[in-house]
Amino acid sequence: MKSRFGEQDALLIIDAQKDFLPGGTLGVEGGDEIIPVLNAWIEVAQETPCAIYATRDWHPEDHSSFQKEGGKWPVHCVQNSDGAAFHPDLKLPKETRIISKGIDPQDEGYSALQQAGLVEELQEEGILRLWVGGLAQDYCVKFTVLDALRAGFEVHLIKPATRAVNLKPGDGDEALQQMQAAGALIEESPQGEVEAKYEVYRMADL
Repeated sequence: MKSRFGEQDALLIIDAQKDFLPGGTLGVEGGDEIIPVLNAWIEVAQETPCAIYATRDWHPEDHSSFQKEGGKWPVHCVQNSDGAAFHPDLKLPKETRIISKGIDPQDEGYSALQQAGLVEELQEEGILRLWVGGLAQDYCVKFTVLDALRAGFEVHLIKPATRAVNLKPGDGDEALQQMQAAGALIEESPQGEVEAKYEVYRMADL
């Protein structure tokens, strides 16, 4: 199959950071399973070529979302901490555009597109379509997808490349429904070239 990507596409990877993966302070169940899927999409994107963006929570120590500050989350992704680093197996190319979010202590930082100038940057680069995967499906992924749709982008959610926190049972499914109802296209499984590359990464992890 021909690559899905073109010059008007961007792959947007949301918060594939240690603290959001199993063993992290805010580990998402099954979060590590998305890494080989993301690597397969990254490799295809590089061959197109296609722009690659990766977001990261980059919180100060007194971030308002932390339980010790009255928020609902454990301390996570503090700036320059080990937990804020991307998963070591995530194969981000050196030209990846890194987007830091949640820097303001009072800003939850859920949506990547709320960061100053990112929508304008994507538009200036001629990006029309975003392919989104990462963590977590029911928070940062959902809010980013909804903001991208409101900004006029065509958005494809790579479902195998995302997992939900599920603070309440069913939160992830509800997030999928909200994104789809807003106009997101749900990619249920890797296909063709992406699937072949995924199998290479999956077997390497066994």
